[in-house]
Amino acid sequence: MKISDRIAALRGEMEREGIDIWIVPSSDYHQSEYVGEHFKARQYMTGFTGSAGTAVFTRDKACLWTDGRYFIQAEKELEGSGITLCKMGEPDCGTIETFLEKELPVEGVIGFDGRTVGIGEGKGYETAAARKSGTVSYQHDLVGRIWKDRPGLPVEKAFALEEKYAGESAASKLTRVREKMRERGADIHLLTSLDDIAWLLNIRGNDVAYCPLVLSYLVLYMDHGELFADEKKFSSELKTVLAENGIAIRPYDEIDKAVSDLPAASCVLLDPDRVNYALYRRLPENIGIRETENPEILMKSIKNDTEVANIRKAHLKDAAAHTRFMYWLKKNIGKQEITEISAAEKLETFRRDQGGYLEASFEPISAFADHGAIVHYSASEESNAVLSEGKFLLTDTGGHYMEGSTDITRTVALGEVSQREKEDFTLTARAMLRLMNTVFLHGCSGANLDCIAREIYWEKRVNFNHGTGHGVGYLLNVHEPPVNFRWKEGKTPAPVLEKNMVITDEPGIYIQGSHGIRLENELLVCEDEKNEYGQFMHFEPLTFVPIDLDALLPEQMTEEERIMLNDYHKKVFEVVAPYMNDEEKSWLKEYTRPVNIGQ
Repeated sequence: MKISDRIAALRGEMEREGIDIWIVPSSDYHQSEYVGEHFKARQYMTGFTGSAGTAVFTRDKACLWTDGRYFIQAEKELEGSGITLCKMGEPDCGTIETFLEKELPVEGVIGFDGRTVGIGEGKGYETAAARKSGTVSYQHDLVGRIWKDRPGLPVEKAFALEEKYAGESAASKLTRVREKMRERGADIHLLTSLDDIAWLLNIRGNDVAYCPLVLSYLVLYMDHGELFADEKKFSSELKTVLAENGIAIRPYDEIDKAVSDLPAASCVLLDPDRVNYALYRRLPENIGIRETENPEILMKSIKNDTEVANIRKAHLKDAAAHTRFMYWLKKNIGKQEITEISAAEKLETFRRDQGGYLEASFEPISAFADHGAIVHYSASEESNAVLSEGKFLLTDTGGHYMEGSTDITRTVALGEVSQREKEDFTLTARAMLRLMNTVFLHGCSGANLDCIAREIYWEKRVNFNHGTGHGVGYLLNVHEPPVNFRWKEGKTPAPVLEKNMVITDEPGIYIQGSHGIRLENELLVCEDEKNEYGQFMHFEPLTFVPIDLDALLPEQMTEEERIMLNDYHKKVFEVVAPYMNDEEKSWLKEYTRPVNIGQ
């Protein structure tokens, strides 16, 4: 069925239910960033494959809102579909709210599958409908009615994350969370975010591509808990471990009834950004509700010492794999056919050679030449470019190891590249190094520090249209809230950067039709000197892979920046060389050599 046919079929269902506007978000029932195949309704309806975006359909209009990471990709994928691309944040792009206000008729109905919409979003649609004396409809899944070959729910096995990796028992975590429940006057905690559940119970799975999570809900009481999931995913040993912590398993689809049956005299702690609207509307009328961020979010973002030690090990493995890939790429370009896809597969092979490797931590980006300007490009059989000398290859990839998760971007010159490309590469390297070497007082957030990377871009009156960094989970989601580097504050203020948080540092520059450059290291937040001015903090780089000197113009760097680069490369050679053979080690020595003006 073509996209136009799907839209026509959806409008038929809207007509049948008396719905004037139908909204299709990107999320699953758990407000996840990445979703399993069963939940890709927005992709099914639009053909747009990016991870973020919202489609809105009226009886005669179809629009898709997405952010700056996906503008170029969305333009290509929506071409010929009849769907209008709305570029979020651009001056000429209105919001979904203004669109609803304009398009909804008086006493009209806004419809959406309430399981795929968060509480705050659902309430926003209620408000929009009320302005026109209308209502919302959230009990139906109209896309599900027309999606005849929809994939089923996943049936992958779950497994326990041993304490030697997790660093803390589930019993200890449950005690800490219940203390937060008491502080907030709640005796029940409704938890629907998959990564929070996995972290709390020390379980992992394979229900979402690139995210080792288990499709589940958790209702946590003060003395026991109920995990709503497919029981067949759990071995008898894992069931025993859960039972020892007072956790019983109930069928996944019983969550609606369980929420409806919660004791009316109770008080429920829930996160309005992570619990879906349909579940929220099922809560008993007189039940107490504490709407606040899940306590697990901040807890899991501050890694314990065991996790930090393991994460360092994971990054050494990843550094060996990625450095070996960089060497292979430099040696083989022009000698054999290498494509974007085969390059990504080769890098994956080097990772699989490392012990404890499980899978990629997100869909790999392998972007040659002008494809690099598409921030979240994904090579397909149709777009799969053959690599050649004279251009860049940008790879943004990562791996899940038992010791933790990695996320690294490197842009590599294939042969000699242009002066403009070298200038842009040098600008990006300078920004990444400056942020990585920042010393700051405790109390700063990523919003305070983001401009350290962007300042040299802004001096040239250019910018990059994405955040400079995000938190990284431990064998969970590679994009882990709440920490980030962003120059614009979101709806909630960025939290203070605390010791043992892990955050990426990834500035870039994207020239449509020509090239894209991004360099990304993961950083560990560390305590520095404490004196009369307070507790100072610094970052420890976790990623150790060369920054391509073939693409660098050292004369365009300050003396301080060259020292930063040389110190970083000295450390790269020190930690990676023991994993290389003699030929690779000789190459690595050359690619981590000190740089000077005029080199």
